[in-house]
Amino acid sequence: MSLPNENRASPESTTAPTMSPWVAFRYKTFTVVWIATVVANVGTWMYNAASGWLMTSLAADPLTVSLVQVASSLPMFLFALPAGALADTVDKRRLLIGCEIALTFVAAASAVLVELNLVTPPVLLLFTFLLGAGAAFTAPAWQSVVPQLVPKKDLAAAVASNGVGVNISRAIGPALGGVVIGGLGIAAPFWFNALSNFAVIGALLWWKPTPSLGSGLPPERLAGAMVVGFRHARYNPNLRATLLRAVAFFFFASAYWALLPLVARNQIAGGPELYGVLLGAIGVGAVVGAFTLSWLKTSLGPDRLVAAGTAGTALSLVLLGVAHQPGLGIAACLVAGISWIAVLATINVSVQVSLPDWVRGRGLAMFVTVFFGAMTAGSALWGQLASGLGLPEAHFIAAAGAIAGIALTWPWKLQGGASIDLAPSMHWPAPILNIEAEADRGPVLVTVEYLIAPDKRDTFLPAVMALGLQRRRDGAYAWDIFEDAAQSGRFLETFMVASWLEHLRQHQRVTNADRVVQDAIRNFGATAEPKVTHLIAARPPSE
Repeated sequence: MSLPNENRASPESTTAPTMSPWVAFRYKTFTVVWIATVVANVGTWMYNAASGWLMTSLAADPLTVSLVQVASSLPMFLFALPAGALADTVDKRRLLIGCEIALTFVAAASAVLVELNLVTPPVLLLFTFLLGAGAAFTAPAWQSVVPQLVPKKDLAAAVASNGVGVNISRAIGPALGGVVIGGLGIAAPFWFNALSNFAVIGALLWWKPTPSLGSGLPPERLAGAMVVGFRHARYNPNLRATLLRAVAFFFFASAYWALLPLVARNQIAGGPELYGVLLGAIGVGAVVGAFTLSWLKTSLGPDRLVAAGTAGTALSLVLLGVAHQPGLGIAACLVAGISWIAVLATINVSVQVSLPDWVRGRGLAMFVTVFFGAMTAGSALWGQLASGLGLPEAHFIAAAGAIAGIALTWPWKLQGGASIDLAPSMHWPAPILNIEAEADRGPVLVTVEYLIAPDKRDTFLPAVMALGLQRRRDGAYAWDIFEDAAQSGRFLETFMVASWLEHLRQHQRVTNADRVVQDAIRNFGATAEPKVTHLIAARPPSE
């Protein structure tokens, strides 16, 4: 799929990224989808608040209560990677519609059980897990369609707008859930969660994206697509750096999400209304923070902004650890919300601009996996520490870890805008063969011969190593550079690809940024073009 016509960017419009969340609302498709997702997210947050509060009534043990967060986050860790491969290999819109319909049925079933008072802690955790699994299969697809709704220059603004939407729903949903529980009973938020999904289903049915022209090649198979996605993530240094920074933040920030029901009920001695207000305060803080992102990013840059957001999270954890009055708890949650959106939006933009379109779903799935893996592991740990040491101590330890994470991950830098041109260059022509090569025939050995002036050797080798990262990132499973011992200045680059079809895909994955590197390497040569050969594994004729 490609951008709808109304949102298609001109080539010259891709160089000045904006962060103001209002910019993205110039595009009708984005606006309609945004409104629908806000409505659905209100239902989700009502469910989260209600399920967390219901668990404190069913089981007061801190570890059991924190397992609600674990059950919500674990499916993202388990299923996001295959979901990302699906998002890159099937129609994203149809995938989203199917998953949202399934989520509606599961949410309705959970509402029926709560209505009939048949819910036990294991049943509540099971339905939380199932709803989390549905969200896991939609998360990479949802994130990967964002560049189809706005031009590249407004991608950062769209990400910020999505952050505003999530946090508007976070501000409204929990507070509304607490009020609804008090007025209509504990089952009401569960019913609203089921009904709210119809907004998203309707928006997806309305949206008619312009079909992509496609690559002309068969779609990737799921297992192979996952392997290629792993390989791309491994050899994409910008993506790796972003994922590492994400782990350092979300692992420690998970503490206040997992323990907030206990802070509200046991430490501050409030009811479901207070818990809803605390969650709502996080949402309000995040909305306020979203409107300052443009200024903050311009002033601080992405790395310092994430460091500042992490320090703010540590402060909020300390305040929650000492909070025994509602006012201090609300103040802590406001700080947490501002810090959360500053870090989440910045990291999300860094992931988006580090990925070419062909692997966007899988790359975003890596981010979702890291995000929720850190949240899952952190939630379990903070629940266990709260059981053994107490609520304040768990918060203080998480705050100290967050501060330490700033220093430990500082060398890994984030990407902040649309300066990297990851559009396909299409400058690498398909090879001309004298034999018939079936699509699945392989492996394929590609060799590239370079003749380099002897005085350029020391500058050529570091440059060609960067080319090796590109080859591996785009599909090669082995790469090396060899120097001819008998002929000075002759080098032979070799790399292997699993099949002929995968090598043809590799041709289409080369970006304009890659071409800059390849052109620089070509300039080292004594000839205009290096000599390229393709060797395909020979197989005897079938009987």
